[in-house]
Amino acid sequence: MHLNDKVPEKIGRIIELAYNLWWSWTPEARGLFRRLDYPLWRKTLHNPVQMLQEISPAKLQEAAQDSTFVRQYNKVMMLFDETMKNTGTWFHETYPDLGDKTIAYFSFEFGLHSSLPIYSGGLGILSGDHAKEASDLGLPFVGVGFMYPQGYFRQRLPSHGWQEAVYQQLDMNQAPIRPVLDENGHEIRISVNLAGRTVHARIWHVRVGRNPLFLLDTDVDENEPWDRELSARLYSGDSETRIRQEIMLGIGGVRALRVLGINPSVWHMNEGHSAFLILECIRELVTQGKSFEEASRIISKQSVFTTHTPVPAGHDAFGFHLVEQYFNGYWDELGISREHFLGLGGHEEEWGMAFNMTVLALRLSGQSNGVSKLHGEVSRNMWQEVWSSHSANDVPITSITNGVHVPTWIAGEMHNVFDKHLGPGWLKEHDNSKIWQRLAEVPDKELWLVHLALKRKLMGYFRERVRSRWVNGSNDPTQVLTSGTLLDPEALTIGFARRFATYKRATLIFRDLERLQRILLDIHRPVQIVFAGKAHPADEPGKSLIQHIYNLAKHNQLGGRIAFIEDYNMHMGRYLTQGVDVWLNNPRRPREASGTSGMKAAVNGIPNLSILDGWWVEGYNGANGWAIGDEREFDNHDAQDEYDANSIYQLLEDEIVPLYYDRDRDGIPRGWVEIMRESIRSNAPMFGTRRMIKEYTTELYVKAILASEATPA
Repeated sequence: MHLNDKVPEKIGRIIELAYNLWWSWTPEARGLFRRLDYPLWRKTLHNPVQMLQEISPAKLQEAAQDSTFVRQYNKVMMLFDETMKNTGTWFHETYPDLGDKTIAYFSFEFGLHSSLPIYSGGLGILSGDHAKEASDLGLPFVGVGFMYPQGYFRQRLPSHGWQEAVYQQLDMNQAPIRPVLDENGHEIRISVNLAGRTVHARIWHVRVGRNPLFLLDTDVDENEPWDRELSARLYSGDSETRIRQEIMLGIGGVRALRVLGINPSVWHMNEGHSAFLILECIRELVTQGKSFEEASRIISKQSVFTTHTPVPAGHDAFGFHLVEQYFNGYWDELGISREHFLGLGGHEEEWGMAFNMTVLALRLSGQSNGVSKLHGEVSRNMWQEVWSSHSANDVPITSITNGVHVPTWIAGEMHNVFDKHLGPGWLKEHDNSKIWQRLAEVPDKELWLVHLALKRKLMGYFRERVRSRWVNGSNDPTQVLTSGTLLDPEALTIGFARRFATYKRATLIFRDLERLQRILLDIHRPVQIVFAGKAHPADEPGKSLIQHIYNLAKHNQLGGRIAFIEDYNMHMGRYLTQGVDVWLNNPRRPREASGTSGMKAAVNGIPNLSILDGWWVEGYNGANGWAIGDEREFDNHDAQDEYDANSIYQLLEDEIVPLYYDRDRDGIPRGWVEIMRESIRSNAPMFGTRRMIKEYTTELYVKAILASEATPA
């Protein structure tokens, strides 16, 4: 049955609401769907589109006749309509003359909600948070990415602990997406030449609050089978698959916007994956009569590039033979030679000369930035060779430190505390540090009890996952043990959840197992550690780290104090960053460009225990968490690991564990609560996307708009 026929007219716009991800960060809208059918809300992992597909017509009729539900529905729809008017927002008040401009934001992945699994980790979550905050602040913004029908892989850990990748086809009818149609109801297509073949893509539309996100999908009848698979999965395949995807994203993405009648004033590339878009924009101007030099100057002023990777090997680079294969003839359309074209991205890699996507973006973008102050320094040093006449300090790469979308990541229970004590308008100006001074008015007991409730919620989530998997036969007894069922809700709980890349050193805390065991098994002051995260399917060392932790979680002498929760995703991430006691992060400095999971924990009152890398160099103030080691960087990795591991043990033994268990007669750890309070007060205004997007707008976007307007036609 079609949804329009199924949903009673009285609450008919609930369909429109379900297809706009605004509901996912709006408590009133989430409450409406929760009230509609709470068991189904939980079963679908908070996916309103799937809920409406599965809910019975009788249940919908019952809701339409329930005056309390209808009253709540009308209130939510009024709020929704008021938001969609896009009046009185920060952007329109600050830049009233720029409302007709468009900022196009290209990213390989977007982490918006678990119902749309087209993200793998931090880069995608950042893109999703960027899009949400752009909506909240009223930016004229459009996102461009890929619709991956199989998304990123689902992680499965059998009893031996070696990660297996499982790909599942997304049911498009149960996702908050719709195809873009022309006036005759036909799907709109774009096409790109890939090595002599025309490859077609349809366009999916996702509503992210006030703004659209368009996703390309090559799984269409016109394409050959191997081309239909091009956009099937995120980060899979060889270099040839990758270059084809990046051509489709960059060149195809520009063509998609053009066919939709969207002509951006700013082109923002989130990482180098979409850098071919600059070439397509230049090609368009060359066909209009501009020279390559004239066209590149114009497009450079409109282009913004953000780099996220502080390690040279992490940047996409393609052999010249591949570039020649896929761009033969394209350089003629640009009006340049083959040698000139290859030189645009030419860079000496460890394995030889290649076409580097970051180098292409840096050379042709007017503005470039790293994602933390330290990462900006690292990037200027790393890419100085692109500007060989510049000193490292003069390399034109600035920095804007990442943030997290506070409405998405703040716990509902914590949200209520802030409503009560900071005032109902706190969310609109949560980047104002003065508001957070009012946290002093929150009683210790209230803050502590809210945290305990979130911790119990986390433990309940672990148990429910295990129970449901046991019932459906997908867990054996070993997996029941490793998945958190033995965790103690009273014990100090450390959380470590992120991508399992080797530089993040997931197993560092196990370096002296005997010493750690004494810390974990103290009968008066027990400690436990929860791990979650995926290794890239091709990352064998990363998988080995997971297996090592998994085997320790089975170890009877660790007494159930270690757990590894498989298949880390956004849904689980919310529970973890809201419910553990301490957030552990120990990358090898300076290889963490920014990191955002610790920010999510911090705004929920969970102190960080972290290396002074990425954002924590800026966030740590001596009273809002703990710094592992200092800012020294050892040439010898083993010496660095020894030093940092010892620092973790000392902090746990001398400061963290004693403070957590130091309770007054009411059972409240007053000193610990003070660190929780300071974690929120100091980090919430600084490390939200509200501050971040305002900086992107004032420092990069508006400059690009004004520079491009000043360029003679």
